Amino acid sequence: MEGYDIWYEGSLATRCVHRENKDVIWTDAPKDNHGRGEKFSPTDLLAISLGSCILTIMGIQAERLKVDLSGTKASVTKEMAKTPPRRIAKITILVTCPRSFSSELTAQLEKAALHCPVHHSLHPEVVQDITFQWGSS
Repeated sequence: MEGYDIWYEGSLATRCVHRENKDVIWTDAPKDNHGRGEKFSPTDLLAISLGSCILTIMGIQAERLKVDLSGTKASVTKEMAKTPPRRIAKITILVTCPRSFSSELTAQLEKAALHCPVHHSLHPEVVQDITFQWGSS
């Protein structure tokens, strides 16, 4: 089981430390929620976790298939709900890969992407709009 420690540093900022590798992530409340917006917000981290997880799981599948996904990018947009409670309503992700593969390979890579743990961990009310573009940068 992995562990993390989080300290409130004042002014709506937190310092998050990975216990094992000591890596640090700072967060700040967004400007639209009383913060300075100087760092990623906690909801930003959730949205980018989905994009990062998709690329990681695609990378694992790509290694199995012996294809190169270098340069593949996930562009992530997060939309907050317009009505209370404050929550993420929609995450839009455009995955672009500079290479094209056969329809069989792309289907396997896309299927893997949609089975990432973060995708399955989000509440069903959070819309996940995930699109793939192959052979573009």
